[in-house]
Amino acid sequence: MVGPRSWLGGIFYRSANKRNGGGEKPLEFVLTPLQEQRLQRLQGRLYVPFDETRPDHQEALRALWQASFPDTNLSGLVSEQWKDMGWQGPNPSTDFRGCGFVSLENLLFFARTYPASYNRILFKQEGMRAAWEYPFAVAGINVSFMLIQMLDLYSAKPKSLPGVNFIKILSEDEAAFDVLYCIAFQMMDAQWLAMRASYLQFKLGSE
Repeated sequence: MVGPRSWLGGIFYRSANKRNGGGEKPLEFVLTPLQEQRLQRLQGRLYVPFDETRPDHQEALRALWQASFPDTNLSGLVSEQWKDMGWQGPNPSTDFRGCGFVSLENLLFFARTYPASYNRILFKQEGMRAAWEYPFAVAGINVSFMLIQMLDLYSAKPKSLPGVNFIKILSEDEAAFDVLYCIAFQMMDAQWLAMRASYLQFKLGSE
């Protein structure tokens, strides 16, 4: 991904400088009022479970399908068609147990904001691919889960260098988590290709 926000990916690399044989010491970091406000808003999103009975959650799922397959009508929120996107079964709601509604928001943000990059990964358009590829949608949920854990977003304030760097970026761009998600998904796909991996090496990290 290129563009003015692509530098966000740098927080993945800067944490290595803090590692030593004795482990990492917690960082002293004081949140500004703006950082605290935006972190709390983001954390509020993380605690929302996916609810298949909520109309707004249903609409978000339909919107994701429309963004992914604009020329194909969806027969229903429970349909074998969802497997074409990489859900484990005909009902996507069962895959959200590990990460909640925010993972659907992340996928939808990716599809709407960077459609070319999204489609390139969804349809596996680049590189030498294995006969059995990783499931796109489930991988997307795993990326959300991984970012939340790596950035320690359930804590009142970050305790690691990646988390501190992220909060600084969040104060400049409230969409930072969603943008970083898009970058992380592409990095994961690039690593997958570099490893020449197959489905047998895919792990459901959010379970």
